Amino acid sequence: MSLADELRAIAILDGFTDEQVAELASAGEEVTYEPGDRMFDEGRPAEHWWVMLEGCVDVVRRVGNEEAVMVTIENAGQWAGGFRAWDEHGVYMGSARVMASSRVFRLSAAELARFGQEWFPFAVHLLCGLIATARRIEHNAREREALVALGTLAAGLAHEINNPASAAVRSVGALQQSSDDVFASLQRLAGAGIDASQFTALDELRRSIDPSSAPTGVALSDLEESLTDWLEDHSIDRSWTIAPPLAAVGVSPAWLSRAASALSGAGLQAGLEWVASAVTTTALINEAQDSTRRISDLVSAVKSYSQMDRAAVQEVRVADGVESTLIMLGHKLRDGGITVVRQYDDSVPTITANPAELNQVWTNLIDNAVDAMAGGGTLTVRTYADEHHVVVEICDTGHGLTDEVAAHAFEPFFTTKEVGKGTGLGLDISRRIVVERHGGEIGVESEPGATAVRARLPVERAGLP
Repeated sequence: MSLADELRAIAILDGFTDEQVAELASAGEEVTYEPGDRMFDEGRPAEHWWVMLEGCVDVVRRVGNEEAVMVTIENAGQWAGGFRAWDEHGVYMGSARVMASSRVFRLSAAELARFGQEWFPFAVHLLCGLIATARRIEHNAREREALVALGTLAAGLAHEINNPASAAVRSVGALQQSSDDVFASLQRLAGAGIDASQFTALDELRRSIDPSSAPTGVALSDLEESLTDWLEDHSIDRSWTIAPPLAAVGVSPAWLSRAASALSGAGLQAGLEWVASAVTTTALINEAQDSTRRISDLVSAVKSYSQMDRAAVQEVRVADGVESTLIMLGHKLRDGGITVVRQYDDSVPTITANPAELNQVWTNLIDNAVDAMAGGGTLTVRTYADEHHVVVEICDTGHGLTDEVAAHAFEPFFTTKEVGKGTGLGLDISRRIVVERHGGEIGVESEPGATAVRARLPVERAGLP
């Protein structure tokens, strides 16, 4: 029996003329496969149309570490693929795993499109319009998802920057009074008539102070009380303004005794005031430096996250992108009572990728993990490499996913969140970026209290599509 005769018997070609069936057969080819072969792979361009002639093929989709069967093609006339005939972005929605010796008819999507335009122009017009409408709806929904995410990140960044900015403003404002106190105490020291050797001894005592040894909490309160008692016992005025800054940097009563040995009378009063105002000034300068450094670090994280002024495709260290994403989402982690555990393998090689797109993936995965742990939990981010892939795992201690939810997690518009809290596109976008854009794999493993989403990115890749 010829290929044309075999196609003639297939129900899907009912209504075709013999000449059309013959032309279709001559434009394609018969292909045979053995058990274990793969006809096509999930996420790759759907550039062929496949029609079963004889055999059995499972169309599977990866869920976690397993491949779930989506449909079994075993009847003559069942077909798959060919989507690029109607949609330039069409990809295979699953992988075809041959289960038994099979014969299939294979036709290129370009030829399928040509036949459709020649034989069924009106149907093709309607089909293309339907696909374009669906694409437009999906595009608008993705834009909305992106804007919501951008608004969330912008609000979080404003919150992150506000705290150190306010601290810097407060510190700089207090520096004016502190500087005035330093100069006033120096004037009183000069008026007390201390000589150069006494001032040198006092300055050496000031330099010997180690703020890192300062106590905290109850111990700090006890130290401040002890210093106040010493100052009052030695008739030092305004002990309530001298004791707190000295206690904050770890000054002990023994240190005060050494200062009393170097100075006396009015000189001791002025000397202690000078040291107190000097350490206060130093503390305020350090606070301003820490605050402005924090702002600078945040700006650097934003530039790293957004890949501002950088090439779209570059050599990427995935841990850097994950870390910048954690910084961007820091407010959600803290406000949600989330403990973050980082397990970065420094030996992981760099990969050629689009870091801005990968940062979208990490944002979606971490955001979902935080939502799953409403009320607090532990977020574990892990990077490592195997023989051919760099792997990023985002793990949470949330309520977990049922097998049914896990099977549909990466489908567009599928969501378990309340209305208004998600469009169901976050994981679909992540799958497209990892699978279609970077030729990798993404899956989820879940049980109550332990959910892990794992993205596997190839170490060697000729380039992004």
